[in-house]
Amino acid sequence: MIILIAGLVLFLGLHSIRIFADGWRSTQIQRMGAMPWKGLYASLSAAGFLLIIWGFGLARSSPLILWTPPSWGRHLAAALMLLTFLLLVAAYVPGNRLKTMLGHPMLVATKTWAFAHLLANGTLADLILFGSFLLWAIADFAVSRRRDRLAGVSYPALGIGRDVLVIVIALPAFIWFAFYGHAWLIGVRPFA
Repeated sequence: MIILIAGLVLFLGLHSIRIFADGWRSTQIQRMGAMPWKGLYASLSAAGFLLIIWGFGLARSSPLILWTPPSWGRHLAAALMLLTFLLLVAAYVPGNRLKTMLGHPMLVATKTWAFAHLLANGTLADLILFGSFLLWAIADFAVSRRRDRLAGVSYPALGIGRDVLVIVIALPAFIWFAFYGHAWLIGVRPFA
């Protein structure tokens, strides 16, 4: 569990710099330069992510069960994961209505992903992993929306074609991941 927690502290800690120390971040970028900062940030983030994967795998090998998820939790989680894929794609397709409404669909996708997995899983490792991401995404979304309002940032919609593109990309990606990718990457078949 220590490796999982260390990975979460490193990964989410780095991703929280903009939430809690945006001025310090700007100073470091000016001092180091944008590319060295991004390189250091990416390297440390990758290290944190690998620790999360390793630590979660170790924790899953001897799980401490905290609760038994309701039978409907898996079904609701599957529906929420479809929404997660739509939000995730919307973060990268400019001019779609989800981005216009939410501003930061990646953070809403992270919240939805974490909540869905808490509905379907009940071990201590699940609570630590998904609960940490859920709390982080809630905080980052609130700060990011406030930052956008103060700066007058908006995300205009560019037409229905962008919304259709989100669906055309997200739906097959969700189907592939739900039936093949999750088992291949995570070792769990959600629809088994």
